[in-house]
Amino acid sequence: MRLNEKVAVITGGGTGIGKETALLFAQEGAKIILTDIHETSGQGTVEEIKANGGEAIFVRHDVSNENDWRKVADEAIKAYNQVDILFNNAGIYLIKPLAEIELVEWNKLMAINVGGVFLGMKHIMPLMAERQKGSVINASSIAGLVGSPGHVLYGASKGAVRVMTKDAAIEYAPMGVRVNSIHPGYIDTGMADYASEQTGQSKDALGKNLFPLGYLGKVKDVANTVLFLASDDSAYTTGAEFVIDGGATAR
Repeated sequence: MRLNEKVAVITGGGTGIGKETALLFAQEGAKIILTDIHETSGQGTVEEIKANGGEAIFVRHDVSNENDWRKVADEAIKAYNQVDILFNNAGIYLIKPLAEIELVEWNKLMAINVGGVFLGMKHIMPLMAERQKGSVINASSIAGLVGSPGHVLYGASKGAVRVMTKDAAIEYAPMGVRVNSIHPGYIDTGMADYASEQTGQSKDALGKNLFPLGYLGKVKDVANTVLFLASDDSAYTTGAEFVIDGGATAR
C-alpha cells in the first residue's frame, strides 16, 4: 500500500498507460480522480477499480480546456479535500513530415500535449503547495530527448514538457512539491499501433529494430515507474527524467 490514503488525479485514464496506472495506484491504496475526454472508457476504468475494491470517481475532461481543469480541481477537493499526485498522462500523437504539417495540426497537438500539462500544473500544484507536499509526473517521451524524422511536431511538444517539468520543479521545490518527467519509447498501446501503420512495420519489427532489448514496452513497465515517482520512495527526486525505452536512447 505505497499510496495509502493518497489522492491522485490521472488524465487520459480510460485506456493504455493511464488505465494501467490508475488500476495500479488503486491497488496501492490511492483514491483516484480519473479523467478522460472519452466518457465510456473513462467510466469503464472507474468501474473496474471499484469492482476490485478501490475508490475512484470519473470526470469528463478536455485537458486543453482551462474550465475543465477548474472542474477537475473542484471535484477533487469536493470528493477528497486534497490532491497528492498528478499524472499528466493525456496526449495525442502525429507522425508527419515537417513540410506537410498544417498549422491547425500544430495548434491542436500543442494545446493538448503542452497546454494540457501546463494547465494541470497550474490548477493542481497550488493545492499541493497549500499542504507542502505532492508529486507531479508529466508524460514526455524519448521524442523529447532525441530526434527522429516525422517527429518535428510531436518532438517539440514532448521537449516542451521535459523543460517545463524542470522549471516547475525548481519553482515548487521550496513548497515541498516534486515534479518529474517520464520518457517512454514505443509502448504496446494504440500509439504503437498507429506507428506500425505509419511506418509499415509490424510492432514486433519496431521492437526489434528500435529497442536494444528487442521488444516494445508494456503498459505495466511505465505504470511501475510512475508508481515509484508518485510514492514516498522517490521523496528526494525532483526535476528528473526517467527513461523507459528498452535502451533506445543509450545508442
